[in-house]
Amino acid sequence: MARQNTVFKEAYNRYAAALRTDAALPSEPEIAAQLGISRSTARAILTRLSDAGIIRWNKRQKIVLRQPTEADFFPSEETNSLHDIIERSFMQRILSDDAAPGMQINELELAREIGTGTTSVREFLIRFSRFGLIEKRPNSHWILKGFTRDFALELADVREMFELHSAAEFGKLPPESDAWRALSDIKADHQAMLRDLDTRYKDFSTLDERFHLLIHAASRNRFIADFYDAIAIIFHYHYQWNKAFARERNERAIHEHLDYIAALESRDQAAIDSACRLHLRSARQTLLQSIPLTPSDEVLAEGQS
Repeated sequence: MARQNTVFKEAYNRYAAALRTDAALPSEPEIAAQLGISRSTARAILTRLSDAGIIRWNKRQKIVLRQPTEADFFPSEETNSLHDIIERSFMQRILSDDAAPGMQINELELAREIGTGTTSVREFLIRFSRFGLIEKRPNSHWILKGFTRDFALELADVREMFELHSAAEFGKLPPESDAWRALSDIKADHQAMLRDLDTRYKDFSTLDERFHLLIHAASRNRFIADFYDAIAIIFHYHYQWNKAFARERNERAIHEHLDYIAALESRDQAAIDSACRLHLRSARQTLLQSIPLTPSDEVLAEGQS
């Protein structure tokens, strides 16, 4: 229900912002298709607009009476983008305790759970399927193929290539770039988290994602930005897979981030490269430790010991 409420608020804000006085609104199915949401969510939007006196809703006739004011919108902190909502719901499903290779993912069920339209869910799954974690089957079904150590190693290799390049480009940004201000804000957020780590260490994955996405934006390379979006999903959520020693692991990562930030602020390319490589090695190790060993992995590990 909480996820559905977030979808409703985000869609309501989008629809209300586009309203024009005296305009006639289309049917509920048309509104649902336009916003990529369910018909029940579209109906809830119309009900709220009517209750607020923004529209007059008389059976099939819906007329806009006035422009929404700032007070009519939900605060931004109560809404997320539809993509973020779908991503979070999808990742929570495939990271659940009973998720295993071969598990079926149904577009309709996932859309109903989120409270959005199947088209938006399908578009997300198609985009995510390029990376080999899920595979399309007939009748709107998908199969979870499983997150293996080989997959993790390939993912880490690509991430390291991208980030080493992006970090070098970040160090070349002009002093007036907004990225430096954003980096300073992220640095302050790391320091604040350290001061209250016992209660806030579980929030680190979100801070980690913000930091690395900022670095990759400096590449100004559309292909890196596109692929890193999916890579970030995995590295963002892997912190939730293995909760053992989570506080200690996150504390170490925060200190590595602060050293990394100091190197970026120095604009010294050698220091940036060194700090980046050190942190990426730790991230690779953490990712691999998050994946349960298969029987074949255990045999291989015993042979190497």
